[in-house]
Amino acid sequence: MSITNITASTKGANYARLTELRNVRYGEILLLKKDDEGFVAEVWNTMGFNDCPPEQFNAIDAQKVAAENDAFVAFMNGPRFWTFDALEAGMRATAPTKTFGELTMFLAATVRFGDTPPDRIDYTDRFVHRDNFWEFAAHQPRYYLVTPDGQRCILQAYAHYVDPTQTLDTLHELGGRLNLPEGWTFEAEMDPQTTLQLGTGDENVACILQDELGNSYQRMVHFVELEA
Repeated sequence: MSITNITASTKGANYARLTELRNVRYGEILLLKKDDEGFVAEVWNTMGFNDCPPEQFNAIDAQKVAAENDAFVAFMNGPRFWTFDALEAGMRATAPTKTFGELTMFLAATVRFGDTPPDRIDYTDRFVHRDNFWEFAAHQPRYYLVTPDGQRCILQAYAHYVDPTQTLDTLHELGGRLNLPEGWTFEAEMDPQTTLQLGTGDENVACILQDELGNSYQRMVHFVELEA
């Protein structure tokens, strides 16, 4: 993984650009809290500090973390692996950091749930507040869930906490493994001819959903495709 600083003209802010991210391992801890607007999860991420060694990640005491951070629960979300190639992020340089167990993480995003505490429901939209965009390189495989109305949701990360045998080389088989809702389909694009940049729009909100294996997808709302 390589990190450089650039100025992103699309946002008009100083962004950090991280490259060589495809198949980079990372982990997250989600701290569920409640404020005046309802339930909210803080998303703490290892990226840039460590590669989420599984033995250290699994050694973190989630109940202790929740108690120490005034959270209802701490959800251990990992290890996970990115399926894009680069990202640009605006909050990374100034984001708060914490150490959980032996692993340092930064506050990458927040997720709001309203007045009802969240349950894990597969194929359900969650709205994540973050300031970044992903870049999927040309000629690198891309995988999509497609909703009944034709909306594409691109795979941004695969997980090991449900099925630790998943690899980049097995992702094209997901169409035969997933129990998709009625009308949904899975698509694999093995040799795309363009570079795809997927952002979060002016409001810095991404719509994320997961399948039953814990793999994460982002709805393709704000994106551009560039000639390779």
